[in-house]
Parts: sequence; C-alpha cells; structure tokens
Amino acid sequence: MTSAILSAIHILTKPLGDESAARSSHHEAVLAALRANRALLLEQLHSDTSFEEVRRLREEVLATADWFSIDTEDTTWSFVQECLLLFLALARYMSVELERFKQQTHAPTAARQRTPEMAPPLPPDVLSVSQQKTLGAALQFVVSLGLCPYLATGVGVPLAHRSAFGAVVETVCGGAEPAAVRGRLLTTTNVLLQFSEMSCLATLLFTRHLGDVMAALCQLAYQPRRAEEEKELSAEERQTCRDALKSLLGKVYQPIVIKELLILQGGPKQAGGSSSSRAGLGSAPAWLRRLCGQLLSERLTQPNGVQSVVRAVLGGGTGGESDWRKCDGVAKIIVTCPQQSASADGYYRQVCPQILELLHFKDKLTAQQFQGVASRAVLSMVQEKPSFAQLYLLTPLLAPLHRCNTASNQGHCQVAVEEWELTRCVEDVYKIWVVGNSASASLLNALEQVLPVIFTLFCFTKQNVSHLRAPCQEIVLWYLSHSEAPAALSALRRLSGLQGQDSGLAQDFHFTPGSDGGARLCSTDICSEEDDALYEKVSAEQWRLECLMQLLAELKDSDLPGDFFLKLLQELSSWAEEEEEEDEEELDVSAMTLLQAEQSLQGRAESRGHRLALLQVLALMVETVQHTILLRKSTQVVGFIESLLQRACVGLDQAPGPGLENPVESQTLSMGMGLVATLLSGPQLSAEDYSSMSRLLPPLETLSQVHPEVFIQELASNLRAVIATHGAYQPEDFNTYSQPSTNPKTTAKNNTGPLRKKQNMQTHESPLDRNLPSNTQIRHPASSGGDTTGLSPKDKGRNSGSSEPCPPTKPFSDWLLEACDPDVPTRAVALRALTKMVQNRNSEAVQAQEKVLMLFLENVEHEDSFVYLSAIQGLAVLADSFPERIVERLLKDFQHGPSLTTSDQERSLETRLKVGEVLMRASRAMGELAPHLGRPLVAVFLQGTRDPDQSVRASSLSNLGELCQRLDYALGPLAQELSSCLTAVIKTEKEAEVRRAAVHVITLLLRGLSDKVTQVLSDVLLDLYRALKWVVRSDPDQVTVLHAQLALEEVDDVMRRFIFPKQKLEKKIVVLP
Repeated sequence: MTSAILSAIHILTKPLGDESAARSSHHEAVLAALRANRALLLEQLHSDTSFEEVRRLREEVLATADWFSIDTEDTTWSFVQECLLLFLALARYMSVELERFKQQTHAPTAARQRTPEMAPPLPPDVLSVSQQKTLGAALQFVVSLGLCPYLATGVGVPLAHRSAFGAVVETVCGGAEPAAVRGRLLTTTNVLLQFSEMSCLATLLFTRHLGDVMAALCQLAYQPRRAEEEKELSAEERQTCRDALKSLLGKVYQPIVIKELLILQGGPKQAGGSSSSRAGLGSAPAWLRRLCGQLLSERLTQPNGVQSVVRAVLGGGTGGESDWRKCDGVAKIIVTCPQQSASADGYYRQVCPQILELLHFKDKLTAQQFQGVASRAVLSMVQEKPSFAQLYLLTPLLAPLHRCNTASNQGHCQVAVEEWELTRCVEDVYKIWVVGNSASASLLNALEQVLPVIFTLFCFTKQNVSHLRAPCQEIVLWYLSHSEAPAALSALRRLSGLQGQDSGLAQDFHFTPGSDGGARLCSTDICSEEDDALYEKVSAEQWRLECLMQLLAELKDSDLPGDFFLKLLQELSSWAEEEEEEDEEELDVSAMTLLQAEQSLQGRAESRGHRLALLQVLALMVETVQHTILLRKSTQVVGFIESLLQRACVGLDQAPGPGLENPVESQTLSMGMGLVATLLSGPQLSAEDYSSMSRLLPPLETLSQVHPEVFIQELASNLRAVIATHGAYQPEDFNTYSQPSTNPKTTAKNNTGPLRKKQNMQTHESPLDRNLPSNTQIRHPASSGGDTTGLSPKDKGRNSGSSEPCPPTKPFSDWLLEACDPDVPTRAVALRALTKMVQNRNSEAVQAQEKVLMLFLENVEHEDSFVYLSAIQGLAVLADSFPERIVERLLKDFQHGPSLTTSDQERSLETRLKVGEVLMRASRAMGELAPHLGRPLVAVFLQGTRDPDQSVRASSLSNLGELCQRLDYALGPLAQELSSCLTAVIKTEKEAEVRRAAVHVITLLLRGLSDKVTQVLSDVLLDLYRALKWVVRSDPDQVTVLHAQLALEEVDDVMRRFIFPKQKLEKKIVVLP
C-alpha cells in the first residue's frame, strides 16, 4: 500500500517528455506540466485497479479536509492540494500500520516464534532510497508552490535567491488575493505539520525545509495585523501556530534551529532601497527581527544553549583565520545581555557556567573552536562586565585552588580536592590565561591569589611524573612575565619564602599522586618525631627554592631575574647597616617587663631568620641561574656594582685596623671596580649609560677618601672622575685597570697578609704546644714544607691557593712504613701517596702490589673514615690497574667476609659493605672492558641478593645496577635470570631499602642500554614493565614508588623513540656488487 501511494505521488512529480520544449516560455511549460500530471493522476485513480486502495484513502482524507477547494482555477494550488491529500493519506496509512506492527511485535506468540538467528522484522515506516527520493521531490514541489510564494517580503529566503529555476516558479505562483494567501499558507503549514508527526516523514521534511516551515509559522503567528485587511486569522489560529512553532523549536536539533533563526533574522539593514543590494540575505521586517532575537535568546539561556549557538555558527570550521573571527563574533554575542532578558544577573547566571563547560571538550577540532570561543568570552566579560565575570566565571573556575587554601579536617575526609577537579582547574587556567594571553588587571589579580597553590603543585610535580607539570610551569611563567614589575617582585619574594613560608595550602594538607597522573589534596598524617618534621620542613623549603630558580632560569628574555637579584642585594646592603646598629645597641632588659623582653628577643630572632633566608636565596640564585640571565643589561650590571660598593663602604666602618682588612673583600672590590673600568672603556657609551653610572659616584667618593689601600683610593678617584665628566677625562693608565691582572703591589700585599696572620697564629700556638702533656704528640703534615720564609711571594700565593696534593717525594718503603703509623693523618696521607704511585705505574709499587693490596685491605677495616676511605680509593685503583687477580680477591671477601687473619669477625658486615663500595667503583672504571671482566661480578652480586643481611642485599643490587648498565649486548644471555631475580625481590622482599635498590637497578639498566633496550631485553621487557606497574599500584613505600615512576618514564622515552624514530634527512649510497 505504501508503494501504491508513493507511485501516485510519483505520477504528480514526474517530468514530461519533449512536449514541454515546444512551449513558448518556461512559465507556460511549468503550468502545462502541472495540469497534465494532475489530470493523469486523477485518471489513474479512477481507471487503474492497482490504485483502488489509494483512491479509497484519498476520499477518506478528502471528506475531512475542509480546506480543499474543488472549483479553484489556480493550476498550482490545484496541484498542491493533490499533493497534500496524498501526504495525509500516506501518513494515516503508515500510522495505522505502525500501531499494528507494534502490537504484533509485543505479542507473546510473536516472541515464541522468533529465533536468535532471525533478523528483526522491518517496521512499515521504513522507506527505500527511491521512495525517499520521490517523496522528497513532492515535498519540494509543495514548499515551492504552496508555501514560499505566500510568505511576506523579507520573511525567509526568496526562491529567486536559491536558484535560477526558483525565479520561474515565483512567476508561476503570482496573482493570488491576500485572503487566499493567508488561507493557503495556513493550509500548507498545517498539513505539513500533520505529515511530520511520523518520525521518518519528519526527517525528510525538516532536513531540507525546516527554515521555510519556521518562516511560515512565524508569519502566521506573529505578523502584525493591518487595518485595511478585511479577513485576518483568528486568535485561536494564531495561538495554535505559536504552540506549533514552540513545539517545533523544542524538538529539532538546536544548532540547526539557531542557524535557521539567524537566516530568518536576515542581514544588516540596507542603506539604500535598490534591489541590487539584496545579493545576500535580505533585510527582514522589524517584527521578525525582534521575534528571532527573542527566540535566539531563549535558545541561548536554555541548558546547553551556548554550546548550540557555537555549533550553529562554527559547524564544520577548519580552524583558519575566518573561524577565529567567527569565534570573536560568537563570544561577543554570548557576553551581550539581550534586551528581552528580565535581568542581567539572571542571564549571566545561566550563561557563564555554560561558557566554562566549553573548555572541557575532548575532540581535537571541536575543542579548539570551543576553547577559542570560551577564552574570548571570558576575556570580553572581564573587560566589559568585571563584576559578573568575577562572580560567575573566575570564582567557580578557581574554586578548587581556593579550596586548597581553605580545606579543613572537620568532616574527617581524607581527600579535600579530588584529582579530576585539580586537573580540570589547572587546564582551564592554562587555556584562559596562557592561551588567551590577555594581561588584564582582573585576570592578574585573580591569578595572584592562587599563585602559591599553583607553584606548590608545580614543586610537587617536579618530584613525580605528572602531566600537570608543564601547564603549572607555563602558568607561573606567564604571570611573572606579564605582571607589572612590583607585583612580579612581590610574588617572587612570596614564593621564595622571604615574606614567610606560604605554600598556599591549608594546614595539615599536602598533595599526593593521583591515579591518572595528576594530583589530589589530602590531609597529612601528624608526624610524632620533631626531628623528622623539622627535616621535612627544611627539605621542602629547599626544594621550593630550587624549583623557583629553575623557573627563573627559563625567563631568559626577561629583566625580572636580574631585578630580583639586585633587589635582594640592596636588601643585603641595608641588612649590613642594620646589623651594625644592632651590634652597637645592647639590649637592656632591666628596664623592660617580661612581655616586652620576650617580644624584643622574638623580633631579633625573626630578623635573623629572615636574613638567613635572604642569604639562602642569594646563594642558590648565584649557584643555579646563569650570570647572563641575572645581569643581562648594563643597567643591571651597574646596579650590581652599586650594591657591591655600598657593602664595601659599610665594611670600612667595621674594619678592625689598617693591617687586618679582609683580603677576599679587597680582591672582590678590586674586581668590581675593574668591571666598572671595563664598562667605561667600551665603545660609544651613551648619555643614558653615564646617567645610570652616576649612582656609583657617592660610594666611589667614600672609597677614595676612607679606604686604607692607596691603590683602591686612586682607582676609585679616577673612576669617579671619568663618570662625572662623561668620559672627557681619561687617566693615562686607565685601560690597564680593566685588564684581568691587578697591581703587583696589591697582589704582594694581599698574598703576604694571610701569611703574616698564619705566622702570628703559629707564634701564639707555640707556648700551648710546649704546655701539652709529654704523651701527646702533634705531628704537622709532611706536605706543609716546613718553614716558608724563604719562598717568594709568587710561590706563597701558589702554595696557598693550590688544592692538589704534592707528588710523593719519599721512597716507597717510607710510605709503606707510614701507612702503618698509628697517627691517623699520617696514615691517610701515606695511603693516598701509595694510591698515586699505583695509579702512575711506579715500578716499586707494581712489584710490591701484593703488599700494597694487603695494606689496603687491613686499612679498610679501620674505624676512622679518613683512613678507610683512602683505602677504598686505593683498592679501586688497584682493581683498575690489575683487574684479573684483584677483583677475584675482592669478590671472595665480599661474598664470604674478610679473609685476613687479623680481621675482626664482629665487624665482618661493615667490611663487606666497604668491599662492595670498592667493587662499585671498579665497575664504573671498567668502561668498555665490562663485558669481558664483569661476568664473575654479576654472578656474585646475584648471589648477594639472597644474603641474610638486608644491607648486603641492597649493596649487591646497587652494584648490579652499576655494572649492568655498562654490559650492553653482553647482558642478553643474563636477561632472563636478571629479570627473575629483580621481579622476585620487588614482590617478595619485606625491607623497603632492598626493594628501592631493585627498582633502581631497572632504572639504571634502562638508562644504560637506552635505545638498545628493545634488542637486549626484548624477552623480559614486558615482565619488567609489569613489575614496575605493580610497584606503583601496590608498594606502600613512597620512595620505591618514586623510583618505579622514574623507571617507567625511562621506558616511555625508550618506546617513544622506538615507535616514533627521529626523521633524518640523509642520503644512502649503496654500491652494488
């Protein structure tokens, strides 16, 4: 039956043959085709028996169709009426059949007859492709002939703008009366809405003609009435159209609805009235523009409305420049409160959460577009509506970070902020602040409040493997590089602890690793040991400083590190002056109450603590950050020299006497003034350079008048004259000041000063030596050279500055005797001398290597670290020089304990650990010979992993790791045995220290083999990976978990290089045989 109805519809829509070509115009050809097809359909319905059921259904529909006009002379409307009758007949038949199908499907008998192999029955509302094509053509005829021609001017897109044939159709349908226009438009619209009650038919209608149906409903329901028109739609009919429009807008996919509403709203108002200006969208009537604006506002404020608007405007975008412009336009639309909204507060309360949701899409292209809209919307709101932005955007966005600061244990909840919350929050902050890159005051102030929390999270991620490390680093760097200099410096002081230790976290809370590579905020277990708590606090503060220095090292193109460094130096100079005043003022507690005395002492203690923190930050900056970053501009260099000269001036007031000045400070001052001379001798100094150097004039004047050394006075005076005259005055020997060498008189004086002090100290100590008891001996080192009065000043300077030991000048036998001396310094010096002789292949030492070996083994058991460390170093050199026999002997001692008859068996464990240290050093020194010499060591170390003592097991594993990372391909035959050993230790060992060593072996193994891992460890790599994952999931020791995470990071790097090898642009030339 469905096929018969569609065949009848096909008769109406099929094209004619060549008869229409003979017509005089397209207008007549179209009308003739419509008349002929309608007449052919009526004839077939009455004469063809196959259409009997179709004729019956058509008559039933016709009986209830009060809108059908039999006596109309309009060809197009007659054709449209036949189409509408067949549409209603098709919809009625399909609805009945579908209801019957549902009843049969749910019947018990049908369920019993159905087998699992049977395909599900096909519903009667499913149409074939050809049937859909026929029905789509008929719908196009109905919309083009029975709906679009009756729309008012400016409502919808005219047919003439759609295609060239549309202009012909417009001429065919013209000439109807206004009353007939409204009736026909209402009839066509109502029939199409009844037709669309079937879901399959609604899909065909609304995928192509949704805009036309919406335009018709808008005109019927909301077009203003005109006084001159005699017949208007009734209020009931208009309300029905409004309800239908509301229902239609609620059922259809919202991005499509919004797109059609934008089209209905039309383009901008035209400047002129010429028809040529209607090339694009025409200007819609005012009532329609207002209506579309109201409907768009309703779509925007409903759930997921913002997302629908973005999809409607940016659907199918490619991420090009035009899409970025669309993002700006959509963002402006979203953040502009519509006029129809009841209140701005209510509008932004509904829209802002949806803006934040745009940041959380995972699809790459969709996420890029949505994030662009969201970031621009947030930035626009921050600029235009700062109060609403703070209330509904920034506060909810930063809420997880604020909760890190305000968390409490009142609810007895272990997790205060979940991992997904922190991850989403950090990613959102990165997208808005860093990617959006708008340094507005509101955004900077909001970020400043949570900056300590983000920095603490960054410090935590530096200790673990986490995907939050990079965004946290970028956020902190963005704030430091975009905020004003005072705010950035204040933030650095806050992060470095100079304004009090502020981690941003609530008390008794800390970050812990999350299951997905992020972090979560958990309550801290109270540490019962005060020493452990103090150690954790100090180590955490030191780690924060190291992380901050790493961030400063990333600011290579910024002046901030240098400004911060100079600020600290200035504070250090003022501190020196304050310290001098405090030393002069003695605290008189007699005139104070107990509370006042306590407050005064507490204030001094806090001041000293602050000074220690300042010194710590300065020391770490100088040690970690390169000087090219700290002093990248000449003005910063001048500021550094100014602080140096000011401290020198403060030090002059504290100098004890003319002959006791500090040589280090004197040399530092000379170098600083030489640096000024170098700057002044540079080519083409500008007036700005001399202006910045004018700050050096007051301290240089002080030095030229007060400093005790004549050379410094003259140099300061000359530098002051050059700066004051802007280079017009130049001393004759001015260029020599900028050379690295210094004045010989000053050098001699500085070198003889410490020697004079040393001689005075020795002179004062002589009586004390004579007063000692007779059984006490003081032995001066032999390398001191005795009396130094005969040396030249140059030799003295070299002697005092050298850190290398003098080469052994005594006979070999004397060193052997001194190695047995009971005096600890003498014995240690002799052992180091013997080590040097073995290393230099001394003939006597080579011949007496057995004696030297026994001597070193005896001294390894010595209780003084100065002695046994020297013996360990000597044994390592012996093992490197004579590996075959020395290593074999050491292995026996490590495996079975010391073999000497004089050995103390009670200290056997300590001796074995010392021998293990020797073997580790020997393994490092083997180099490329490790595959040849290391096989016996591997066997002994593997046996050592089963030793009863945990220290020996840990030492064996540590040595095994050092050796295996140097075996390369020789490790292949041992891979299975090594993997089994490590896996067993990881899963069965009770001592955390041994498990740490086992995991560390895997890390060293992966690091040593590098890209050869997939070849050497191909059979056991999966087992090692699973063991590491087991540690991360199940091991209770946090240090072991950290080692496992580092090993997994090594595996990740290796496999990334293996799967994605680096592309090399190289040519290979192969010579064929």
